[in-house]
Amino acid sequence: MAVNTRVRPARDATAGPPLRRLGFLLVRRRRLVLSLALAVLIGAGVLAAGAVPRLSLARFEAPGSESDRAQAELIERFGTGSPDMIFLVTAKNGTVDDPAVEAEGRELTARIGREDGVAESASYWTRGKPATLRSEDGRHALVVVRIPGDADHVRGQVLPRLVPEITQGAGMLQVRAGGGEEVFRQTVPLARQDFVRAELVVFPLAFVLLWLYLRRAMAALVPILAGVFAMVIGLALLSGVLQFAEISTFALNLTLAMGLGLGIDYCLFLIQRFREETRRGADRASAVAGAVEHAGRTVLFSGLTVATSLAVLFALPFDFLRSFAYAGIAVVAGGLVAAMIVLPAVLASIGGTMLPKRVRPEREAGFWHGLATRVMRRPLVFGGLATAVLLLLASPFLGLRFGVADDRILPLEAPSRQTQEIVRQSFPAEETDAIQLISKNTASGDISQYAVNLSQLPGVAQVDSAAGSFANGRRVGAGDPARFQGEGAWLSVVPSAAALADDPVRLAQSVRSVAPPFEVLVGGYPAELSDYRASVVDRLPLVLALMLGVTFLVLFLMTRSLIIPLKATLLNVLSLGVMFGAIVWIFQDGNLSGLLGFTPTGTLDASIPILMLCIAYGLSMDYEVFLLSRIKEEYDRTGNTEEAVATGLQRSAPLITAAGGILALTFAAYATAEVMFVQMLGVGMAVAVLVDATVIRAVLVPSLMRLAGPLNWWPSRVRDRGTTPAR
Repeated sequence: MAVNTRVRPARDATAGPPLRRLGFLLVRRRRLVLSLALAVLIGAGVLAAGAVPRLSLARFEAPGSESDRAQAELIERFGTGSPDMIFLVTAKNGTVDDPAVEAEGRELTARIGREDGVAESASYWTRGKPATLRSEDGRHALVVVRIPGDADHVRGQVLPRLVPEITQGAGMLQVRAGGGEEVFRQTVPLARQDFVRAELVVFPLAFVLLWLYLRRAMAALVPILAGVFAMVIGLALLSGVLQFAEISTFALNLTLAMGLGLGIDYCLFLIQRFREETRRGADRASAVAGAVEHAGRTVLFSGLTVATSLAVLFALPFDFLRSFAYAGIAVVAGGLVAAMIVLPAVLASIGGTMLPKRVRPEREAGFWHGLATRVMRRPLVFGGLATAVLLLLASPFLGLRFGVADDRILPLEAPSRQTQEIVRQSFPAEETDAIQLISKNTASGDISQYAVNLSQLPGVAQVDSAAGSFANGRRVGAGDPARFQGEGAWLSVVPSAAALADDPVRLAQSVRSVAPPFEVLVGGYPAELSDYRASVVDRLPLVLALMLGVTFLVLFLMTRSLIIPLKATLLNVLSLGVMFGAIVWIFQDGNLSGLLGFTPTGTLDASIPILMLCIAYGLSMDYEVFLLSRIKEEYDRTGNTEEAVATGLQRSAPLITAAGGILALTFAAYATAEVMFVQMLGVGMAVAVLVDATVIRAVLVPSLMRLAGPLNWWPSRVRDRGTTPAR
């Protein structure tokens, strides 16, 4: 069959749907479009380079919560607050109680307190030698440090200078840095290295897979370049957002991962449609216009679906999660520009290099057509079996336990991880993660009895107050009015290491349940975790409702059907269940931890599953849109649901499988990361994409559409013919 590759004006260039007219316009103005695209890319590259250093370091906080107000009161009224970091001091010889070691420890504490940016420094030796700041074997003691300011100031300015200076070691002491701020300071560069390393692997592998599918080097290269274009445009758009909002540095990682995946996906669909139009005898201009008209409409709906799925993160009052909404929407916009504007101009210019060297006749009844036909003959059998398997894979999700990230997201060789391991194993209590109880007004009441009651709670190692220190209902130390009194009073509830490792949220709830002699605000790490988790979980129904509702509306606008969006929603929820089942089984329960090289904690941070929920739902619906668009196109042509499903699957499934495989590869490469957050995102997203692009699309979509029959297209006009009874 001869292929017409010439570009010539078409008589219908000004007629037809808007997207078709756009395609012809891009063909006519291809040189101008490509010149502008190059100029935009250069300008965007400059903006993108300037945006990266301005990305922020975020904390897991619940603004306006009780714990947030408590921390503000503690700083304002008492000039103190929760420690931001610790220094673990080890006696090289003897114990920390030896006079020479004590003298050096006091000097170290004072020296840290004099450092720029440090507001407060206290230690085992300056606080009257409490057991909570001394290891059980006497070899280690803690210096607790408070550094005011946001995460960028603490992690970006103070710690890089403070930590090397203090930990260089001298005299009788060995000093190590730890604590939450130091842990997450070390997390950021490791996460960046993980993504860079993964991208270096993904790019060549993606090129090879694209070449194996498209069989032309240029056709394989262009989608990858489109992915790069999407990344750069996405980062450039973020530079504008940074004028009025903070964006987490972790959003850069999402931009890189999604930019490549979506750029490849969108371009693949237009290139495939361009090839189909050419194979049917269209000249190059008409083939480009046809690709923009049909595949372009699908890409637009797909982009809208992904963007709206991520936009629901704006409903959460956390800058960390909102950052991913900004980044995701920006990179989708970049992908749409690359596929809908730049690629048609490229096809018009060098489209011949995108075509297969040998044209094969289009097959109406290949493997996928036969599979769909077999599934639709027995939809209950195939659909029921596939559903049972997916529900089994999703079942670990029922054991989900929310917690918070700690040092164990880092590899074992990370210095702050090693510090925290010593603290966890050697100290009986967690002084740095104490719960603080701050009087709302001037305190009046029996503080000592209140402290006694608190000290009797399971999981409480000690309660410190102006009236004394108490453990197990008994006074074990003198009070410290200078520390705990001022405009009112406050108490410090020190948890045991075991209680903090087991369930800090339950501990915070127990402390809040004890009746105080005066009104109090409850703060400190366990309370912050409790408030943060409650804020996330409480808004989860709203996030789900918005996500399901908005994507349902988008699919309704595309299909003009109420049944198909409902079916698509149910199937995507099922694929999400499999993804969550996988991350619970692997990352919470610890299966495959040896292979992947991480340490399970028995819980999952609430932020990451919600982020994965929005990303995975959008990408899953992405493939649903691609498949349904071809099925609807065939149904509009034939009026027969079964034939439309079989033909639509035959024409779209190879492409969906290839695109899904490449996108899954993109995410799966992050399983080699050193930071567990990155591993979880990569593995979970890869599982979701693979399940969605295979079992969901190849088995459950045909079986459910066969069972629904003519109702698939309700309330639009139904005109099915030739259906057979379902079994």
